[in-house]
Amino acid sequence: MDCKVTLKVLPGLLLGIALAGPAFAQNASQSMRNAGNSAENTVSNAWQGTKTAIKDTDITAKVEMALHNDKMTKGQDIHVSTHGGMVTLMGHAPQTVATQAVRLAHGTTGVMGVNNDIRVRE
Repeated sequence: MDCKVTLKVLPGLLLGIALAGPAFAQNASQSMRNAGNSAENTVSNAWQGTKTAIKDTDITAKVEMALHNDKMTKGQDIHVSTHGGMVTLMGHAPQTVATQAVRLAHGTTGVMGVNNDIRVRE
């Protein structure tokens, strides 16, 4: 009697195993695709971050050069930092010098905006 039950159950069990194989293969294939997409996105984000950092460094250098080459701002206590094209001016300077520094920064190629954190001293 046990042999008859086993013979009736065995074909169903084998069919189930046979049908489950492709499902596992699809899941593994999908997992590999997802891993590939994740790695691609990580590399792309790193590349974009590197490009932004290079552009920011270039903008900072251009603004510093403009400040150095201007008679009014040359030698003043003004520091420049750039993040995502936004320039921040810091330091201490008279009002007229701070205004000129902001004007020069705005006129620099690649600058998206200027934050004036220069403390005015007279």
